[in-house]
Amino acid sequence: MLNRGETYDVLTARFRWDVPGRLNMAVQSCDDWAARDPDRVAIIDLGEGREEVTYGRLRRMADGLARELQARGVVRGDRVGVLRSQDAWCAAAHIAIWKLGAISIPLFKLFRHDALESRLGDAGAAWVVSDAAGAAMLEGMTAKPLLPEDLTLDDRSFEPAQTGPEDPAVLIYTSGTTGSPKGALHGHRMLTGHLPGVEMSHDFLGQEGDCLWTPADWAWIGGLFDVLMPGLALGVPVVAARLAKFTPEECARIVREGAVRNVFFPPTALRMLKAADLRIEGLRSVASGGEPLGAEMLQWGRGAFGVTINEFYGQTECNMVASSCNDLFAPRPGCIGKPVPGFEIGIIDETGAVTDGEGDIAIRRGAASMMLEYWNKPEATAEKFRGDWMLTGDRGTWDEGYLRFVGREDDVITSAGYRIGPGEIEDCLMTHEAVATVGVVGKPDPLRTEVVKAYVVLKTGHEASEDLAAALRDYVKARLAQYSYPREIEFLEALPMTVTGKVIRKELKARAMDEARP
Repeated sequence: MLNRGETYDVLTARFRWDVPGRLNMAVQSCDDWAARDPDRVAIIDLGEGREEVTYGRLRRMADGLARELQARGVVRGDRVGVLRSQDAWCAAAHIAIWKLGAISIPLFKLFRHDALESRLGDAGAAWVVSDAAGAAMLEGMTAKPLLPEDLTLDDRSFEPAQTGPEDPAVLIYTSGTTGSPKGALHGHRMLTGHLPGVEMSHDFLGQEGDCLWTPADWAWIGGLFDVLMPGLALGVPVVAARLAKFTPEECARIVREGAVRNVFFPPTALRMLKAADLRIEGLRSVASGGEPLGAEMLQWGRGAFGVTINEFYGQTECNMVASSCNDLFAPRPGCIGKPVPGFEIGIIDETGAVTDGEGDIAIRRGAASMMLEYWNKPEATAEKFRGDWMLTGDRGTWDEGYLRFVGREDDVITSAGYRIGPGEIEDCLMTHEAVATVGVVGKPDPLRTEVVKAYVVLKTGHEASEDLAAALRDYVKARLAQYSYPREIEFLEALPMTVTGKVIRKELKARAMDEARP
């Protein structure tokens, strides 16, 4: 853990990654605490009433599930999906998979058939730990559901596989600008790599009385590795609360009933709380990441929460690389924070040389939270790096030691905290009988940051109408995810195209931005 008594400069100068040769995240997040303090509370589940799950019980759950997966033929290196909402079995599922030396795949309950099938098919997963609702979603797929609720738990321990920091452990799919999402493959060092940034963003998480929660689903890196697993590894109770829909009132209830002191709020959640003029008392720290908040939001947060919101920065491929920390230094509006100890961030030019001006935000190889590779995509992996630097796809600059985010280089859409790849939506719409060609971009939106907008050219014989637009929205919603469908659809006679027939999204983006201006 970071030493709270040291300055930022001292912490950074003294920091060294302590990554042992033998490392398994199941031991790190569960078994170590279960051996030392089995009655310590690990998860507070507010799903149906209030249930406290200790580390001892969490280990029994994971051990029982590991034995069940092993009996079904899962071995080291196999990929196993986890399709559950926030609950103790979701945590136990990942831990059980890691104990086997297998690779867990977090999956979102708002995914629909095509989104699930493409990820599970690409990974070659044979099993998915799920619940009854998730099992129904998997009907007809090659991957089969396993429901752990009826397992008989006992005190038989399951010996975790002898894994090292570079051995694969997690496969997280991330949206890109073209085609299906890519799987970012991470090793067992991933959790270690997240700890300094999580501690920093919560003003040294791990203090007496700390209790952690996020409305972000545990299927995303923000929920799973910015909150759940670091909390468990640090001995901080994590609240599990399944929200059908985020509302300020439900948020306040969860904080109150869970005795939450530390929260990760995505920016959209903060904007909804601000719009409701809701104040939440009792918090020690509030962290936020995904996009810059600005001076007005930071000022509002001090009044609404009684603390300064700490912004952090990262991505699925290499997360928690920069953060604010009010205990160490004052925030600078418009900036994300400073590099987390252990991470070297560079602003580089097209040759890979460090520049003093605006350039590409990049992370030097060797950071513990950096992915191993893109799953089965060596060319995409190579393109992600420029020399010794991993490219984030973002542009930025330095502001007296603070990292200032300028904008994204690619066409990924940020909407309500989700990163949405336009290519997957375009591919889906192109399978509709009425669509000749389509271009998808993000349109600025005051609440969601951006909304998905599709510009559609119809095939001969089909006429533009609001009914057809509604049908296209439902078509995507039913196949991909409830959050990634195009909220706006505009029919055009033609799209801007390159000479090779590729849609010029840049021109569509400019059109959408013009439409959004008051």
